[in-house]
This record gives sequence, structure tokens and C-alpha cells, in this order.
Amino acid sequence: MKTPRVAIFVFCLYLLAAVFGEAAFLRARLRDATPEYNRVRLELRYLPPLTRAKDSDGAEHFFLLGSDNLGRSVAQRLVQGARIAVQVGVVSALLAVPFGTLLGVLAGYFGGRTDSFVTWLCATVAAIPAPLLVLAVSLVAGKGLFGVYLGIGITTWVGVCRTVRSETIKHRGQAYVLAARALGCSTARILLRHVLPNVGHLVAVAFSLRFPAAIGTEVFMSFLGLGAQNEPSWGVMIGNARTRLWQGVWWEGVFTTLAVFGLVFCANRLGDFVRDRLDPESSRLAPPARPALTGRTAAA
Repeated sequence: MKTPRVAIFVFCLYLLAAVFGEAAFLRARLRDATPEYNRVRLELRYLPPLTRAKDSDGAEHFFLLGSDNLGRSVAQRLVQGARIAVQVGVVSALLAVPFGTLLGVLAGYFGGRTDSFVTWLCATVAAIPAPLLVLAVSLVAGKGLFGVYLGIGITTWVGVCRTVRSETIKHRGQAYVLAARALGCSTARILLRHVLPNVGHLVAVAFSLRFPAAIGTEVFMSFLGLGAQNEPSWGVMIGNARTRLWQGVWWEGVFTTLAVFGLVFCANRLGDFVRDRLDPESSRLAPPARPALTGRTAAA
């Protein structure tokens, strides 16, 4: 599989936007001031893209992507939405992937009652519809980003656990594991030095796939009003913009949807690339490259 250079470049742009947004957020918080992206200017509302206008104080503003119903810059709020999306993707994946990996390794290596309990737990969690479970955990944890982190992290570890468990079962009977047992190595040493490195590629693939899935879930939850509060999450922006589309104010909804699509698409492309590079099974199943035609073969 060829390196997705365009996807990497666009993904890096999103990361830079997230870092810039985090700096702006922290600067406003340290100054105990209203952030520029949340400042209300009713005299500047509903301005189309590429518009220059002055507020009531005489200060001139340039709205690259237009303004919303409260006169706030759509471009600045999109940058803050990128910050929230990247935070949710990273933190949720860091919660789900290690937890699923731990349970999968323990169940696959020890078997018996441990395996039965983990299998039952996976089946129980998987039987509950994922959106309802995420919403329930978020409601218990409270509205805001913490509830989003916890809700997505707790409910998305099942696939990681099942994959790691099956791979661990395959490795626990290998010669190097049996030799380590014969040499008297402790269980912790065998798991950390022998088993876990051989399932590490699955952990990397799971993280790369969990990241965009968590972003999509956060947008959905924020759209329903259960995500970020008083912050310009992309889901909040889409929810606010949909009520004004019939008035001809299209730019907030269109640009926000494109931002969500771009980040999730590029993250999925990178996830597929990581999987094809690190997962030997997918590389083995890939079709062989066709040999190039030589001049003599082409003439024939």
C-alpha cells in the first residue's frame, strides 16, 4: 500500500490547528477573559465568508469563513473544534486500548475462569447498543468532556480485547513462551517481554482505528447536547447551524461538516496504512503486485 502523503499532510494540519486552539484556550483561561471565539458581537452576525466589518467599538474584523448567529468567527470556532476532537480521540483511545489489551492478554494467557469471565464481560457489553451505553455513561459522569472521555473509553474496548485475546492464545503455545517457562521466568516477565511485544502491532492498529471512531461519537453526542459544554465542538456547531439553513446561512453548517469529514477520512486512511504495515495477516492477504511488462512481452 502506498504511503497516503496527502492524508498525512492534512492530518498534520489538523494537529497544528488543535495545538494553536489549545494555546488560545489556555491564554484566555490564564487571563480569566472571554475567549475571542466566544465573544458575542450581535452587530456582526450572519456575515458571509470573506467579509470585513467593524464592530460597535470601531475595531475591524475579517471573517474568513463567515460569522454565526452571535457574531462569532466560524473559522476560529472550527479551530477550537479541532482541539476538542483531537483531545477526545486521543484520550478515549488511551482509555479503551490499554484496558482492552490488558483484559485480552490476561484472558488469552491464563484461560480457564479468567478467560470465561472476560468472554462473558465482552459479550455483555457488546449486547448493549453502543450509542445508548455511551449516553448512559456520559449522563452518569456528567455533561462535559470528562463524560465524553469516560463514556467512549469504557464502551469501545471490546473489539480490542477480543483481537488481543485470540492473538495471545496463538502465542502462548509457541516455543519461546514454553522455553521461558522452562527457564523459570515469572508470569509478569513472560507477558511483558515475550507475549505483549508480539501483539503490539494489534495495539497500534487498534489505537489508529479508535481515534476517528471516537471523534465521530463525540460529534454525535455534542449534537445531542451531551458533549462539550460552552465550547465550540463540531457537533454543537452543526446543531446550531441546522436551524438556520432555511434562512440561507449555509456557511457554518457546510464548513463544519467538511471539517469533520476531512479529519475522520484522513485518520481512517492513516489507520488503514498502519494496519497494512503492521498486521502480517492483512499483508499476507494483499494481492501480489503485477510484474511490469517488458518491451519484448508488450510486443508479443
